Amino acid sequence: MDLQQVRQESLDLRRQSLYRRAILIAVVGNVILTLGKVTVAWLSGSSAVFSEAANSLSDALYSLLMAGGLYLAQRPADEGHPQGHSRFEPLICLFIAGMLALAGFTALREGVLRFLSGANRIEPGWPTVVLVGGAAAKIVMYVLVERIGRLAHSPAIRASARDNLADVLTCAAALLGVWGSRFVHPLLDPAAGILVSLWIFRATWEILYENLGYLTGRGAPPEIVAQIATTASSVPGVLGVHQVIADYVGPRLRVDMHIDVDGAIKLRQAHTIADRTRAKVEALPEVEMAFIHLEPASGR
Repeated sequence: MDLQQVRQESLDLRRQSLYRRAILIAVVGNVILTLGKVTVAWLSGSSAVFSEAANSLSDALYSLLMAGGLYLAQRPADEGHPQGHSRFEPLICLFIAGMLALAGFTALREGVLRFLSGANRIEPGWPTVVLVGGAAAKIVMYVLVERIGRLAHSPAIRASARDNLADVLTCAAALLGVWGSRFVHPLLDPAAGILVSLWIFRATWEILYENLGYLTGRGAPPEIVAQIATTASSVPGVLGVHQVIADYVGPRLRVDMHIDVDGAIKLRQAHTIADRTRAKVEALPEVEMAFIHLEPASGR
């Protein structure tokens, strides 16, 4: 008898297509914004725009990194990874957080040095154009990428979307710094650059916290556990659900559950009920795999 040692699964072509679309949006958008901000930062000497340029450069680099990570996460199970490669996705998010932290440090260092050495008034012309344009582009990117992340149930793509939304706020802070340096005090420009760097660190922490939970087996929220139990209870032949243990293995849940069935029915009938329960629970978007244990209702 052949012993199966690798989980049987097929490539999710729909999810793969969503990943490609999100990566294309991220890479193209961030490369264009990086080039624009670097040019304007060099011409204007603005610390706030420099911070935004560093932020966009890190976004472009992590978009490329995310492409490689999502490719690995979508590979089917093999002998080296018999349960699949889904853990690669939150792992790549940790690298994304590292890139963001580096960008935050670069922006903070530049802002502090310029603040301590004094600052010049910044002419708001081109900085205003690139920052307002960057904010508008990030709003569009957020809407598009967030929708893709929800459809694909991808923490990496949702992290990318949240970063786009955060970038709208950092653009606004940088813009206030540029105009403040011109009409209030020159030090407001490096102060805005420091504020942008602190916001980058905040986004870094959020990504780290979420994805460390995916890698360390964080439990499912109570509302999802309740939904899993309700879904299993709706299968004909299931008389009760008395155990649901759901934890994250990668970005989706693996569920270990016990269901009660009539102890007098034949084994084949009980097996059919278990298969139907597993299929229905695994159809939930949050669930990757379910393990069903049968118990005779009369024996409890």
